[in-house]
Amino acid sequence: MKVILITGASSGIGKAIGDYLHHKGFVVYGTSRNPERITNSVFPLLKLEVRDPESIRHAIAEVIRISGRLDVVINNAGVGILGPLEEIPTDEIRNNFETNLFGPIEVIKAALPQMRAQQSGLIINITSIAGYMGLPYRAVYSASKGALELVTEALRMEVKPFGIEITNVAPGEFATNIADHRYHVPVSTASAYSSYGKTIEVINSQVGGGDNPIKMGEAIYGIIQTAKPNGHYKVGPFLSKFSIVLKRILPDKMYEKMLMNHYKL
Repeated sequence: MKVILITGASSGIGKAIGDYLHHKGFVVYGTSRNPERITNSVFPLLKLEVRDPESIRHAIAEVIRISGRLDVVINNAGVGILGPLEEIPTDEIRNNFETNLFGPIEVIKAALPQMRAQQSGLIINITSIAGYMGLPYRAVYSASKGALELVTEALRMEVKPFGIEITNVAPGEFATNIADHRYHVPVSTASAYSSYGKTIEVINSQVGGGDNPIKMGEAIYGIIQTAKPNGHYKVGPFLSKFSIVLKRILPDKMYEKMLMNHYKL
């Protein structure tokens, strides 16, 4: 069976994907910054910090040492961030890009030599529906996930001669604990952005009412079973996916007005 490595697999979408693929019989390795704290994983967890290239290389080398190959890499590790762009500390913006963009790039760079040697491999980057549009108070998150979408588009063409496939999977809203770990600018009555508090309430309600993350496991399983996967997949509630269609067909100002109404601006 295929050997699979999933970053950020101790909770949320990553854990759901890992559980599903493990029960389908794949050899699954997950990663966590602190695997020693996780006691309920049905697949082994390796220590990996996506902001540390040496940590990435060590984890991938360990998978290859144990299993002799690496067939699928799922770049799932990521962090959320909320706030008026003007009020987000620049260090937090850099941290988000380090985790959501540069981290996955380093994972890809570490995995490619083994996949080239095998003349086969699949890399799946977990992006976001938010990466298809600029969302209010989520500018940094939208930008980091959107950048990963474009990196994948370019890299797909570069690695096809080696028998390697790369694809994006953009989830919509899923019921996970992502809100507990993201950075957000505190709501303050002193802020000029009076609508920010209401927008956070809308965003949190969407997460709480999101789909079961097992659907991501099902989608990833289907992609792994596909000989020539597409470059982009969207998974999640209908309205999340339909928002991308609306952006394509509506005039810019109309689409902007729709988003502003939705987020109570």
